[in-house]
Amino acid sequence: MKIVENRLKFFAVSIVIILAGMVFMIVNASSGKGIFNFDVEFTGGTAMSINVGEDFSNDDITAIITEVTGQKSPQVQRVVGTNNVSVKMQSIDAQTRTELSEMILEKYKNASIDSIQDVSATVSQEMQLTAMKAVLIACICMLIYISIRFKDFRAGGSAIIALLHDVLIVIACYAILRIPVNNAFIAVLLTILGYSINSTIIIFDRIRENGSKFRKHQTAEKINKSISQTLGRCVNTTLTTLFTIGAIYVLGVQSIKDFSLPMMVGIIAGAYSSIFISGSIWYMLLPKSEKE
Repeated sequence: MKIVENRLKFFAVSIVIILAGMVFMIVNASSGKGIFNFDVEFTGGTAMSINVGEDFSNDDITAIITEVTGQKSPQVQRVVGTNNVSVKMQSIDAQTRTELSEMILEKYKNASIDSIQDVSATVSQEMQLTAMKAVLIACICMLIYISIRFKDFRAGGSAIIALLHDVLIVIACYAILRIPVNNAFIAVLLTILGYSINSTIIIFDRIRENGSKFRKHQTAEKINKSISQTLGRCVNTTLTTLFTIGAIYVLGVQSIKDFSLPMMVGIIAGAYSSIFISGSIWYMLLPKSEKE
């Protein structure tokens, strides 16, 4: 496999996807939809507390809300051990609130609307700051660890660039597919960072082990050989993880799907960056004397 020699082709694939995400952000922003499909935690909205009074399904409540408001991803959460449900959605006016309440009471004869109130969007800045801090701290810690582990700061730098690639791909996914950006957004990013770095370290470790088997000017061949030797492990690990997340996506409710879909995209992006991006970036950062 001539991965290093064909690195520009692999870089181009990633750049196209990331640029596509940026284009969607610009188009969505210019059309008034917003750069992302921010959920209630980011934009504020309307919260309802409902005592259904009988057994119910979250999907049925979601279907009613979607029919009345047109919103596809309201947050519907059952209070464990009760017939109460908590609902959060984008802001709706007084008339829509009345229509929604009437339809719920029509379907569930014993139901009562305990409260309807506006939810503040002040948590938005807090969450965004937390997400940025979490990603930054994770990247710095990984950079330090990998640089010490392989005694080469360039190894740490190339791994972090590959991780940032994964983050940008996931963000592009949120922009293109209009997946709601909510609390799960932070969890998705951190999970992807931790998962992706695992495969990258495995490949880098094999590159180090193969160091004595190649001459100094055979760096490209050494990296290609190391990736080939670890390819099966990376692919198998990725596939087994995808099967699990895929099952959750197929069988889960909408809120779970909004978490598992970007997770699957991130897992694929992480495998791609570990195999096709990280080693090539390390090669590019090496001094010219080690490439020739």
